[in-house]
Amino acid sequence: MPRVRRADASRSVPTGRLPLCESTAAACALAVCGDIICGMMVSRASEDFGTSFKAEYKRIVLKLGTNLVTLESGGLDEATLSELVRQVAQLRRHGLDMVLVSSGAVGAGAGVLARIGHADAGRDRRDLLSRQAAAAIGQVELVSVYRRMFREHDIDVAQALIGRNDLNSRVGYLNVRNTLERLLRWHVVPVINENDVIGAEDLAGVVYGDNDRLSAMLANALDADLLVLLGEARGLYTSDPAVDPGAKLIPEVERLTEEVMAYAGGPRDDRGSGGMRSKLEAAEVAMASGVDMVIANGYTADVLPRVLSGEHVGTRFVSSDAKRTGRKRWLLTGSTEARGGIVVDDGAVTALTHYGVSLLSAGVTGIVGEFDRGDIVSIISPSGTRIGYGVANYGAEDVESVAGLRSNEMKDVLTSYNGSAVIHRDNLAMSE
Repeated sequence: MPRVRRADASRSVPTGRLPLCESTAAACALAVCGDIICGMMVSRASEDFGTSFKAEYKRIVLKLGTNLVTLESGGLDEATLSELVRQVAQLRRHGLDMVLVSSGAVGAGAGVLARIGHADAGRDRRDLLSRQAAAAIGQVELVSVYRRMFREHDIDVAQALIGRNDLNSRVGYLNVRNTLERLLRWHVVPVINENDVIGAEDLAGVVYGDNDRLSAMLANALDADLLVLLGEARGLYTSDPAVDPGAKLIPEVERLTEEVMAYAGGPRDDRGSGGMRSKLEAAEVAMASGVDMVIANGYTADVLPRVLSGEHVGTRFVSSDAKRTGRKRWLLTGSTEARGGIVVDDGAVTALTHYGVSLLSAGVTGIVGEFDRGDIVSIISPSGTRIGYGVANYGAEDVESVAGLRSNEMKDVLTSYNGSAVIHRDNLAMSE
């Protein structure tokens, strides 16, 4: 009997993998419990979704979380993947550009390793080398499954392993953007994952990412209209619904206030490295870049066409910003990738936010962290609020040494003078 899921109509299942169906397979195939279809996620719509999608959504970046695409026992959840691939294929046939960011390489590799007698390999976060090796094996498995499934819909895929560091440099950012643009022009669906063999931080649990922030940076680079994060969570709640039965789903977010950020938590298990915190960090990048974002449960029937038609599924983060220029969009990736920060006084805050000028040494009061010349840094107000991002014209030590000085005094302090601007206005992007 195939593994099936259902939602119990008598109680809410706000998040997580749905309980197993206790009925027969035949009965399961006919049972519909709310938005979740019992059994394989049988579409409640016809094979053709229709054309009632929001007109402004032309290019979509879709991220699939680890717990959605893999099984607890190891390996890939091909039933779930097949249904989501079907939805992506239909959207692609309606003329939408679709970019797929998929987690699950380590889990897929663990499934292969279990078949060859290494059942525990790659499961322990402390064993970084084994997890990197499992990711290398799993990448082959993952893209092979996607290739086979998309071929059933006469769609070709391309694999790209991209690290967030690849997008931090302007050259890398443009190379990634141009390559993916060409693939989309050829009507190929890019399948992207972070390069776990090299990107050791997420595998080791040092930072939370699980492709959330990478997908937001790609949405930024590709000038996407919508970023959809699918996983087991049904959206953003006022508290953790796994422990608080009174938690309420937030259907829409227009601003990422401190209150909203406080709702977030980290990952619940060792399979994924993401959590609601990383999803809100992704939302910060997306919204600042003029990209709407949705967090939704990937097991919801026809989740993608329903999201694109504007239906309230999960939590929608609405961007109020107009599209930025390419360089400004790149700078806004600093909201998750900034190497350090420069603290400025109130006069500098006013000048930067209202007059579009360069940041000069006279307005600098201090630094946060370490950074080199050419790094993206945060610009921080006296209250500690990040008000923008820019490319530092000087390293942290030099910026600290000229803080508060007039521009004509900088040469007397610096060993290497690169101009009067600590950050030039052409390399600034303000978030407020």
